[in-house]
Amino acid sequence: MRISRWFAEHWVLGVALLVLGYLFLPIAVVAALSFNRPSSRLSYDFNEFTLDNWRNPCATSEMCEAVLRSVQIGFLATVAATLLGTLMAFALARHRFRGRSTLNVLIFLPMATPELVMGTSLLALFVSGGVPLGFWTIVVAHVMFCVSFVVVTVKARLSGMDRRLEEAAMDLYAGEWQTFRRITLPLVLPGIVAAALLAFSLSFDDFIVTNFNSGTTVTFPMYVWGAAQRGIPPQVNVIGTAMFGVALLLVLATSLRARP
Repeated sequence: MRISRWFAEHWVLGVALLVLGYLFLPIAVVAALSFNRPSSRLSYDFNEFTLDNWRNPCATSEMCEAVLRSVQIGFLATVAATLLGTLMAFALARHRFRGRSTLNVLIFLPMATPELVMGTSLLALFVSGGVPLGFWTIVVAHVMFCVSFVVVTVKARLSGMDRRLEEAAMDLYAGEWQTFRRITLPLVLPGIVAAALLAFSLSFDDFIVTNFNSGTTVTFPMYVWGAAQRGIPPQVNVIGTAMFGVALLLVLATSLRARP
């Protein structure tokens, strides 16, 4: 009876742990393979433990160049998408104007559109406009599909914010700019940071849209795809593990800072 009662009270927790384990299992495999010395370039089994992959993550210079290029594109796309998406979220959440409902629906279209369709459409746009494919066409393409995710994330944060806090600040003779800087922005900032992290991760690991609009520019996902045909170097697992670790640290730092 005690065992059945314990399971009845904790089955939700058990299911949640199983789901989390399922989600984190591929990440654990990648982290384990980052300490592996494979028996051959085409082998993915765990052969021998080694720290050489972490000591020399840039053993393949082309890979590190591709990683740096992906970071640069992700940073530029994140900054542009976060600025545009935040402004759009404030407009949609705080103001009434003609076409607002239609715009709310259109915001979801880039999220629902298959990447294959978006990639080919952007390629046709760039080619018809005579724009040479390369670094900047990738940035423009990434900004286009990242903006929607930023708008949805920031808008959700704004919708859950208590407007009475801003009204109380203005009742205490705070100006509009002071209210925004000291009340609104600190309350919305976690949503903006979350949207920026999401936009960067989407940009960094995008392959389909990038493949259509990259020209001769090679990003990290494209390098991995090309290397898979001749054997992926184990340093790729090091980069993946390091990126996950950085993202995890940022999430933990944000959570700890949000605690009272």
